[in-house]
Amino acid sequence: MLSTDQRDQFQRDGYLVLPGFKSMAQIAAVRRRAEEIVNAFEPSQGASIFTTRDQTTSTDDYFLRSDNTIRCFFEEEAFDAEGRLRQDKALSINKIGHALHDLDPVFETFSRDPKLAAVARGLGLQDPRVWQSMYIFKQPGIGGEVRWHQDATFFETTPITVTTFWFALEDATIDNGCLWVEPGGHRGPMRERFVRHGDDIRMEKLSDMPWPDDSTAVPLEAAAGSLVCFHGLLPHYSAPNRSPVSRHAYTLHATDAASSYSPQNWIQRDAAFPARGFV
Repeated sequence: MLSTDQRDQFQRDGYLVLPGFKSMAQIAAVRRRAEEIVNAFEPSQGASIFTTRDQTTSTDDYFLRSDNTIRCFFEEEAFDAEGRLRQDKALSINKIGHALHDLDPVFETFSRDPKLAAVARGLGLQDPRVWQSMYIFKQPGIGGEVRWHQDATFFETTPITVTTFWFALEDATIDNGCLWVEPGGHRGPMRERFVRHGDDIRMEKLSDMPWPDDSTAVPLEAAAGSLVCFHGLLPHYSAPNRSPVSRHAYTLHATDAASSYSPQNWIQRDAAFPARGFV
């Protein structure tokens, strides 16, 4: 599925963009399903704001219990000072997570296909296990910033094998909050580790290496249908979306079963609900 040049680029830069990976029909199917999930979501049943600012203090029970189910999270700026939604619920949701790929038939169909399995093999995942899925809305005007981070922080393995598969469901541009990355940054150390023991969580600092800045970061603009793959140690972020258009995306995080998955990672599976691959 991947050429030698593409595999070499991934090894060199830590990321790879594959345009036209998903069809418009496939994208329309998951977008319709996401809309249905949001329409059925009743905030009074429990809700949470998603933010990447100080995740140790902002993580709550609602978030922790979303590890192996499907839950909706609001944007940070969705509510006014009185706690009321500033706009329609459908324009206030930050994301849906975190087991769409296993629990929803539409998302499972999108997440598991031989073509994606072939890409994973080409990137070095010989026996992949998909741990997490997220539908990200990046709402117009209030789409929140996702601070610089590495996905290995949340999916530590020995050796590090976590790989992110990020699908553009709409055109991702600088204006509406596309991803920014540091080419080659995956060769640096893991800076943080998100550790969970039961309901106790903490963010451990592992390195003093600073996060990238404008001198080294590059934007990854991607047309709808593109697949962006990146290494778990690649630093990346996305700016707030202040534009009038959304930036829908869908992500999967997978590790290789040959690596040792940390028992301290926040998402765990057991024999009753095992992590599976792309087929």
